[in-house]
Amino acid sequence: KLGGTIDDTELVNGLVFTQKVSHAAGGPTKVTGAKIGLIQFCLSAPKTDIEQNVTVSDYTQMDRILKEERKYILDMCKKVQKSGCNVLLIQKSILRDAVNDLSLHFLAKMKILVVKDIERDDVEFICKTCGCLPIANIDTFHPEKLGRAELVHEVSTSDGKIVRVTGVPNEGKTVTILCKASNNLVLDESERSLHDALCVLRCLVKKRFLTPGGGAPEMRLSYELSKWADSLLGMHSYCVRAFAEAMEVVPYTLAENAGLDAIHVVTELRNKHAEGEKAAGINVRKGKVTNILEENVLVPLLVHTSAVSLATECVRLILKIDDIVITR
Repeated sequence: KLGGTIDDTELVNGLVFTQKVSHAAGGPTKVTGAKIGLIQFCLSAPKTDIEQNVTVSDYTQMDRILKEERKYILDMCKKVQKSGCNVLLIQKSILRDAVNDLSLHFLAKMKILVVKDIERDDVEFICKTCGCLPIANIDTFHPEKLGRAELVHEVSTSDGKIVRVTGVPNEGKTVTILCKASNNLVLDESERSLHDALCVLRCLVKKRFLTPGGGAPEMRLSYELSKWADSLLGMHSYCVRAFAEAMEVVPYTLAENAGLDAIHVVTELRNKHAEGEKAAGINVRKGKVTNILEENVLVPLLVHTSAVSLATECVRLILKIDDIVITR
Protein backbone atom coordinates (compact mmCIF):
# COMPACT_ATOMS: atom_id res chain seq x y z
CA LYS A 1 0.00 0.00 0.00
CA LEU A 2 1.35 3.43 -0.88
CA GLY A 3 2.03 5.87 1.95
CA GLY A 4 4.60 5.87 4.72
CA THR A 5 8.03 4.22 4.55
CA ILE A 6 9.38 0.67 4.42
CA ASP A 7 9.78 0.85 8.22
CA ASP A 8 5.98 1.03 8.50
CA THR A 9 5.65 -2.48 6.98
CA GLU A 10 3.94 -4.74 9.49
CA LEU A 11 2.92 -8.34 10.10
CA VAL A 12 -0.78 -8.90 10.74
CA ASN A 13 -2.09 -12.05 12.43
CA GLY A 14 -5.11 -12.25 10.18
CA LEU A 15 -6.19 -10.72 6.90
CA VAL A 16 -5.79 -7.35 5.25
CA PHE A 17 -7.88 -6.33 2.23
CA THR A 18 -6.69 -3.41 0.14
CA GLN A 19 -10.32 -2.94 -0.99
CA LYS A 20 -12.40 -0.62 1.16
CA VAL A 21 -15.77 -1.48 2.71
CA SER A 22 -18.71 -0.94 0.34
CA HIS A 23 -20.74 1.33 2.61
CA ALA A 24 -22.28 3.62 -0.01
CA ALA A 25 -25.70 2.76 1.42
CA GLY A 26 -24.67 3.54 5.01
CA GLY A 27 -23.61 0.04 6.06
CA PRO A 28 -21.36 -0.80 9.04
CA THR A 29 -17.57 -0.34 8.89
CA LYS A 30 -16.75 -2.29 12.08
CA VAL A 31 -18.05 -5.69 13.23
CA THR A 32 -17.07 -7.58 16.39
CA GLY A 33 -17.66 -11.32 16.63
CA ALA A 34 -17.69 -11.54 12.85
CA LYS A 35 -19.24 -14.44 10.95
CA ILE A 36 -17.66 -14.29 7.53
CA GLY A 37 -19.26 -15.55 4.34
CA LEU A 38 -17.36 -15.78 1.03
CA ILE A 39 -19.65 -15.91 -2.00
CA GLN A 40 -18.80 -16.68 -5.62
CA PHE A 41 -22.20 -15.77 -7.08
CA CYS A 42 -23.65 -12.36 -7.98
CA LEU A 43 -26.01 -10.39 -5.75
CA SER A 44 -27.62 -8.67 -8.73
CA ALA A 45 -30.44 -9.23 -11.20
CA PRO A 46 -29.97 -12.29 -13.46
CA LYS A 47 -29.07 -11.94 -17.11
CA THR A 48 -29.65 -14.21 -20.10
CA ASP A 49 -26.95 -16.68 -21.09
CA ILE A 50 -26.75 -15.24 -24.61
CA GLU A 51 -26.86 -11.68 -25.95
CA GLN A 52 -30.54 -10.69 -25.98
CA ASN A 53 -32.69 -7.59 -25.61
CA VAL A 54 -35.96 -7.39 -23.69
CA THR A 55 -38.46 -4.95 -25.20
CA VAL A 56 -40.92 -3.33 -22.78
CA SER A 57 -44.00 -1.83 -24.41
CA ASP A 58 -45.83 -0.19 -21.47
CA TYR A 59 -45.28 1.12 -17.94
CA THR A 60 -47.02 -1.77 -16.18
CA GLN A 61 -44.49 -4.23 -17.59
CA MET A 62 -41.67 -1.92 -16.55
CA ASP A 63 -43.03 -1.73 -13.01
CA ARG A 64 -43.35 -5.50 -12.90
CA ILE A 65 -39.71 -5.97 -13.98
CA LEU A 66 -38.50 -3.55 -11.29
CA LYS A 67 -40.64 -5.21 -8.60
CA GLU A 68 -39.44 -8.69 -9.57
CA GLU A 69 -35.83 -7.52 -9.53
CA ARG A 70 -36.30 -5.97 -6.10
CA LYS A 71 -38.00 -9.11 -4.77
CA TYR A 72 -35.32 -11.40 -6.26
CA ILE A 73 -32.45 -9.46 -4.66
CA LEU A 74 -34.27 -9.05 -1.34
CA ASP A 75 -34.86 -12.82 -1.11
CA MET A 76 -31.14 -13.44 -1.65
CA CYS A 77 -30.18 -10.89 1.01
CA LYS A 78 -32.65 -12.44 3.49
CA LYS A 79 -31.06 -15.87 2.98
CA VAL A 80 -27.65 -14.32 3.72
CA GLN A 81 -29.04 -12.72 6.89
CA LYS A 82 -30.80 -15.94 7.96
CA SER A 83 -27.48 -17.83 8.03
CA GLY A 84 -26.17 -15.41 10.67
CA CYS A 85 -23.58 -13.85 8.37
CA ASN A 86 -22.55 -10.28 9.31
CA VAL A 87 -19.46 -9.90 7.08
CA LEU A 88 -19.85 -10.70 3.39
CA LEU A 89 -16.90 -11.09 1.01
CA ILE A 90 -17.89 -11.04 -2.66
CA GLN A 91 -15.61 -12.53 -5.33
CA LYS A 92 -14.89 -10.41 -8.38
CA SER A 93 -17.13 -11.23 -11.37
CA ILE A 94 -16.21 -10.77 -15.04
CA LEU A 95 -19.65 -11.66 -16.45
CA ARG A 96 -21.77 -9.01 -14.75
CA ASP A 97 -21.90 -6.81 -11.67
CA ALA A 98 -21.16 -8.94 -8.62
CA VAL A 99 -23.26 -6.56 -6.51
CA ASN A 100 -25.43 -3.57 -7.33
CA ASP A 101 -26.69 -0.52 -5.41
CA LEU A 102 -29.98 -2.20 -4.51
CA SER A 103 -28.34 -5.24 -2.90
CA LEU A 104 -25.86 -2.97 -1.06
CA HIS A 105 -28.82 -0.99 0.28
CA PHE A 106 -30.55 -4.14 1.60
CA LEU A 107 -27.33 -5.50 3.15
CA ALA A 108 -26.66 -2.14 4.82
CA LYS A 109 -30.16 -2.19 6.35
CA MET A 110 -29.40 -5.69 7.68
CA LYS A 111 -26.13 -4.39 9.24
CA ILE A 112 -23.93 -6.64 7.10
CA LEU A 113 -20.41 -5.39 6.29
CA VAL A 114 -19.60 -5.91 2.59
CA VAL A 115 -16.19 -6.16 0.90
CA LYS A 116 -16.43 -6.69 -2.84
CA ASP A 117 -13.98 -7.43 -5.69
CA ILE A 118 -12.14 -10.24 -3.88
CA GLU A 119 -9.63 -11.73 -6.32
CA ARG A 120 -9.96 -15.40 -7.25
CA ASP A 121 -6.30 -16.04 -6.29
CA ASP A 122 -7.00 -14.90 -2.70
CA VAL A 123 -9.94 -17.26 -2.09
CA GLU A 124 -7.87 -20.22 -0.87
CA PHE A 125 -5.83 -18.05 1.53
CA ILE A 126 -9.00 -16.43 2.96
CA CYS A 127 -10.58 -19.86 3.51
CA LYS A 128 -7.49 -21.17 5.32
CA THR A 129 -7.27 -18.08 7.52
CA CYS A 130 -10.93 -17.61 8.50
CA GLY A 131 -12.05 -21.24 8.30
CA CYS A 132 -14.85 -20.46 5.84
CA LEU A 133 -15.88 -22.28 2.65
CA PRO A 134 -16.56 -20.56 -0.69
CA ILE A 135 -20.29 -20.53 -1.51
CA ALA A 136 -21.19 -20.88 -5.19
CA ASN A 137 -24.97 -20.75 -4.85
CA ILE A 138 -27.40 -18.87 -2.60
CA ASP A 139 -29.27 -22.13 -1.83
CA THR A 140 -26.14 -23.58 -0.21
CA PHE A 141 -25.57 -20.57 2.06
CA HIS A 142 -25.53 -22.38 5.41
CA PRO A 143 -24.10 -21.35 8.84
CA GLU A 144 -21.52 -24.18 8.81
CA LYS A 145 -19.83 -22.60 5.79
CA LEU A 146 -19.13 -19.33 7.60
CA GLY A 147 -15.74 -18.32 8.95
CA ARG A 148 -15.02 -16.63 12.28
CA ALA A 149 -13.04 -13.58 13.42
CA GLU A 150 -13.04 -11.43 16.55
CA LEU A 151 -12.90 -8.10 14.73
CA VAL A 152 -13.36 -6.82 11.17
CA HIS A 153 -12.92 -3.09 10.74
CA GLU A 154 -11.97 -0.47 8.18
CA VAL A 155 -8.77 1.50 8.79
CA SER A 156 -7.75 4.76 7.10
CA THR A 157 -4.25 5.05 5.63
CA SER A 158 -2.47 7.84 3.80
CA ASP A 159 -3.45 6.25 0.47
CA GLY A 160 -7.07 5.31 1.04
CA LYS A 161 -8.65 2.71 3.29
CA ILE A 162 -8.00 -0.94 4.07
CA VAL A 163 -9.98 -3.65 5.88
CA ARG A 164 -8.35 -5.57 8.75
CA VAL A 165 -9.56 -8.96 9.95
CA THR A 166 -8.04 -9.94 13.30
CA GLY A 167 -8.63 -12.64 15.90
CA VAL A 168 -8.95 -15.44 13.35
CA PRO A 169 -9.30 -19.09 14.53
CA ASN A 170 -6.20 -20.42 12.69
CA GLU A 171 -3.88 -17.76 14.11
CA GLY A 172 -0.26 -18.55 13.30
CA LYS A 173 -0.97 -20.86 10.37
CA THR A 174 -1.43 -17.92 8.01
CA VAL A 175 -0.31 -14.31 8.34
CA THR A 176 -0.51 -11.20 6.17
CA ILE A 177 2.37 -8.80 5.55
CA LEU A 178 1.26 -5.24 4.79
CA CYS A 179 4.03 -3.58 2.79
CA LYS A 180 4.22 0.22 2.72
CA ALA A 181 6.41 2.59 0.72
CA SER A 182 6.52 6.16 -0.50
CA ASN A 183 6.25 5.29 -4.22
CA ASN A 184 5.45 2.38 -6.53
CA LEU A 185 9.10 1.63 -7.39
CA VAL A 186 10.11 1.14 -3.75
CA LEU A 187 6.90 -0.81 -3.07
CA ASP A 188 7.56 -3.23 -5.95
CA GLU A 189 11.18 -3.66 -4.88
CA SER A 190 10.21 -4.40 -1.26
CA GLU A 191 7.69 -6.97 -2.49
CA ARG A 192 10.37 -8.69 -4.60
CA SER A 193 12.84 -8.66 -1.69
CA LEU A 194 10.23 -10.18 0.60
CA HIS A 195 9.44 -12.86 -1.99
CA ASP A 196 13.16 -13.71 -2.30
CA ALA A 197 13.49 -14.00 1.50
CA LEU A 198 10.46 -16.31 1.68
CA CYS A 199 11.94 -18.46 -1.11
CA VAL A 200 15.16 -18.84 0.92
CA LEU A 201 13.12 -20.04 3.91
CA ARG A 202 11.23 -22.42 1.62
CA CYS A 203 14.53 -23.89 0.40
CA LEU A 204 15.68 -24.42 3.99
CA VAL A 205 12.42 -26.14 4.94
CA LYS A 206 12.52 -28.49 1.93
CA LYS A 207 16.22 -29.41 2.33
CA ARG A 208 17.75 -28.51 5.68
CA PHE A 209 21.39 -28.05 4.68
CA LEU A 210 23.51 -24.90 4.38
CA THR A 211 26.58 -24.47 2.17
CA PRO A 212 29.22 -21.73 1.96
CA GLY A 213 28.46 -18.90 -0.46
CA GLY A 214 30.81 -16.82 -2.59
CA GLY A 215 31.12 -19.42 -5.36
CA ALA A 216 32.82 -21.93 -3.01
CA PRO A 217 30.59 -24.97 -3.74
CA GLU A 218 30.81 -24.46 -7.53
CA MET A 219 34.59 -24.14 -7.45
CA ARG A 220 34.89 -27.19 -5.20
CA LEU A 221 32.68 -29.16 -7.57
CA SER A 222 34.76 -27.97 -10.52
CA TYR A 223 37.99 -29.04 -8.79
CA GLU A 224 36.68 -32.50 -7.85
CA LEU A 225 35.30 -33.09 -11.36
CA SER A 226 38.63 -32.07 -12.92
CA LYS A 227 40.42 -34.63 -10.72
CA TRP A 228 37.89 -37.28 -11.73
CA ALA A 229 38.28 -36.38 -15.42
CA ASP A 230 42.02 -37.18 -15.17
CA SER A 231 41.14 -40.76 -14.22
CA LEU A 232 38.78 -41.24 -17.20
CA LEU A 233 39.59 -42.06 -20.81
CA GLY A 234 38.22 -40.94 -24.17
CA MET A 235 34.97 -39.05 -24.63
CA HIS A 236 33.93 -39.33 -20.97
CA SER A 237 37.02 -37.44 -19.90
CA TYR A 238 36.25 -34.55 -22.27
CA CYS A 239 32.61 -34.34 -21.13
CA VAL A 240 33.44 -34.30 -17.40
CA ARG A 241 36.22 -31.73 -17.94
CA ALA A 242 33.85 -29.46 -19.92
CA PHE A 243 31.27 -29.75 -17.12
CA ALA A 244 33.97 -28.82 -14.58
CA GLU A 245 35.00 -25.75 -16.59
CA ALA A 246 31.35 -24.68 -16.90
CA MET A 247 31.01 -24.68 -13.08
CA GLU A 248 33.64 -21.93 -12.90
CA VAL A 249 31.22 -19.53 -14.61
CA VAL A 250 29.44 -18.90 -11.27
CA PRO A 251 32.47 -17.54 -9.31
CA TYR A 252 33.69 -15.77 -12.46
CA THR A 253 30.36 -13.95 -12.87
CA LEU A 254 30.24 -13.14 -9.13
CA ALA A 255 33.71 -11.55 -9.28
CA GLU A 256 32.79 -9.65 -12.45
CA ASN A 257 29.59 -8.25 -10.91
CA ALA A 258 31.51 -7.14 -7.82
CA GLY A 259 33.88 -5.11 -10.02
CA LEU A 260 36.89 -7.36 -9.30
CA ASP A 261 39.52 -8.74 -11.66
CA ALA A 262 37.62 -11.95 -12.49
CA ILE A 263 40.53 -13.93 -13.97
CA HIS A 264 42.87 -13.13 -11.05
CA VAL A 265 40.23 -13.86 -8.37
CA VAL A 266 39.03 -17.14 -9.94
CA THR A 267 42.64 -18.34 -10.36
CA GLU A 268 43.34 -17.58 -6.70
CA LEU A 269 40.11 -19.33 -5.67
CA ARG A 270 41.06 -22.41 -7.73
CA ASN A 271 44.50 -22.54 -6.03
CA LYS A 272 42.94 -22.25 -2.56
CA HIS A 273 40.66 -25.24 -3.27
CA ALA A 274 43.58 -27.20 -4.70
CA GLU A 275 45.35 -26.61 -1.37
CA GLY A 276 42.36 -28.12 0.44
CA GLU A 277 40.55 -24.96 1.66
CA LYS A 278 37.00 -26.17 0.99
CA ALA A 279 35.33 -23.07 2.47
CA ALA A 280 37.32 -20.57 0.38
CA GLY A 281 35.01 -18.16 -1.46
CA ILE A 282 34.92 -14.69 -2.97
CA ASN A 283 34.52 -12.01 -0.30
CA VAL A 284 32.83 -9.18 -2.20
CA ARG A 285 33.20 -6.67 0.67
CA LYS A 286 36.95 -7.16 1.06
CA GLY A 287 37.53 -7.80 -2.64
CA LYS A 288 39.57 -10.99 -2.15
CA VAL A 289 39.29 -14.73 -1.49
CA THR A 290 38.71 -15.59 2.20
CA ASN A 291 37.17 -18.32 4.34
CA ILE A 292 33.56 -17.51 3.58
CA LEU A 293 32.18 -19.47 6.56
CA GLU A 294 33.93 -17.06 8.93
CA GLU A 295 32.05 -14.22 7.21
CA ASN A 296 28.72 -16.05 7.82
CA VAL A 297 27.88 -16.08 4.11
CA LEU A 298 25.66 -19.16 3.76
CA VAL A 299 23.39 -20.41 0.99
CA PRO A 300 20.73 -23.17 1.18
CA LEU A 301 21.85 -26.39 -0.52
CA LEU A 302 18.67 -26.53 -2.62
CA VAL A 303 19.68 -23.32 -4.43
CA HIS A 304 22.87 -24.94 -5.77
CA THR A 305 21.33 -28.33 -6.58
CA SER A 306 18.37 -26.75 -8.38
CA ALA A 307 20.62 -24.46 -10.45
CA VAL A 308 22.93 -27.31 -11.49
CA SER A 309 20.11 -29.75 -12.29
CA LEU A 310 18.10 -27.18 -14.28
CA ALA A 311 21.16 -26.04 -16.27
CA THR A 312 22.08 -29.66 -17.03
CA GLU A 313 18.55 -30.47 -18.16
CA CYS A 314 18.57 -27.42 -20.44
CA VAL A 315 21.86 -28.48 -22.08
CA ARG A 316 20.60 -32.05 -22.56
CA LEU A 317 17.45 -30.70 -24.16
CA ILE A 318 19.47 -28.59 -26.61
CA LEU A 319 21.80 -31.51 -27.43
CA LYS A 320 18.80 -33.67 -28.36
CA ILE A 321 17.81 -31.22 -31.12
CA ASP A 322 19.09 -32.59 -34.44
CA ASP A 323 17.83 -29.87 -36.73
CA ILE A 324 15.55 -26.81 -36.80
CA VAL A 325 12.73 -26.44 -39.29
CA ILE A 326 11.59 -22.83 -39.75
CA THR A 327 7.88 -22.56 -40.51
CA ARG A 328 5.81 -19.53 -41.36
